[in-house]
Amino acid sequence: MCVAWIAPSAMGYSRYVITGGSMTGSIDKGSVVFEKPVAVEDLEVGDVITYQPPAGAGTQDLVTHRIIAMEPAEGGGTLFTTQGDANPQPDPWHFKLVDEDQPVVQFSVPHAGWVFIALADRTTRLVLIGGPAALIALGALAQLLGALRPARREEEPAPVAADTEAAVPVLV
Repeated sequence: MCVAWIAPSAMGYSRYVITGGSMTGSIDKGSVVFEKPVAVEDLEVGDVITYQPPAGAGTQDLVTHRIIAMEPAEGGGTLFTTQGDANPQPDPWHFKLVDEDQPVVQFSVPHAGWVFIALADRTTRLVLIGGPAALIALGALAQLLGALRPARREEEPAPVAADTEAAVPVLV
């Protein structure tokens, strides 16, 4: 699994786990999306991008939504409007992209991100990582205590006489 997670980076992809349901139907919650940078001037309506919403948008999390409108902005650049595929209304903000390149979703792998979502939860991490670690520690402690106990000596049997004929009593 590590190779499958690391290899895309070597090919220029970035990846994100989708943690919300706003793109349900095309990219479900728990999917991993793989993105490649595209020049901002090459973006098109219909592209799905992951971006930081503008200040005052009401969320500090990255958003992965579809571009539904692109208009020339005052002072130059492009003003973008996005919408989640499962949302009935467009996002209430419009924004400019400040970098020259913008990651665009190339493909997604459904359900592959659930492991990462689970590991983001402290209690789940404690159970999945701490539980086996505690069992290993208890096993090591049991072995250590067993090695420190003095060995029990078994009782030695009484020696057997070498000449058994002379030891047989005779009754008259």
